[in-house]
Amino acid sequence: MLIKSLNKVDTDLFYRLYKLTLKRDCRSIIWLSKTGDGYLYFVIGMLLWAFEPEHGEIFLYTALMAYALELPIYVLLKKMFKRPRPCDFLINLKAHVTPSDKFSLPSGHTAAAWLMASIVAHYYPPFAVIAYSWATLIGMSRILLGVHYPSDVLAGTLLGITIASTSIYILG
Repeated sequence: MLIKSLNKVDTDLFYRLYKLTLKRDCRSIIWLSKTGDGYLYFVIGMLLWAFEPEHGEIFLYTALMAYALELPIYVLLKKMFKRPRPCDFLINLKAHVTPSDKFSLPSGHTAAAWLMASIVAHYYPPFAVIAYSWATLIGMSRILLGVHYPSDVLAGTLLGITIASTSIYILG
């Protein structure tokens, strides 16, 4: 009964947020979401490694280790839960983007964004608010685009923070 109630709340919140994008130009949301595809993380890591002598090298190593841990766990969770995406499951709903895979739990974009934000916040505290705000927007974009439920984003957030914290603990 509790699971059914949580699922209803999750679906209702999804619809409320997704409806904000109906009949609207979503290019800015799509662009924002694309900043979470992974290329930006690599560029940030390489630039810090090359040009920031105080923390750049350890930042890069921490991020590489974190992503090496996060990716297989993310894939395992997707295969374990096999939760259909809202755009594939809910009636009369079309996503604004084509999802990269079949399942929605957890949100990989959100996990990666929160992982990166957590590592940035640890090594560069003055940028914490910007990094966490950006990660929050990445997660929100995935809901607005119709490819994730709010609980997928929450699970991705928890995964990203947990893996980042573990990696920082091991290397930091």
